[in-house]
Amino acid sequence: MTPGSEDPRIEVMYRRDRAWALVAIIVLWLTLLFVFFEVLPDTGSSGVAIALVIAAGLVLLFNTASIFALVRHYHEDKVHLYGLDLHYIDEMKKSKR
Repeated sequence: MTPGSEDPRIEVMYRRDRAWALVAIIVLWLTLLFVFFEVLPDTGSSGVAIALVIAAGLVLLFNTASIFALVRHYHEDKVHLYGLDLHYIDEMKKSKR
């Protein structure tokens, strides 16, 4: 591989990580919505329901934002991040031969 060229495996790894990040966000949202609607009838007061909405909203907001930030960072520095992984994967394969 010449300097400046990009290993095609890097893009594959990045796409796979981006897809798993999206799956994680979807699972998080579905889980919190499910728990919220299952717990809501047992809250007893509107104050508790409001507290649950605020808490769940903050969890969803911050976790979603952090996953998007992580994916953006991976995109910006993918050649370095995934290139390093691939270097060590290739070295392990060579040592097993």
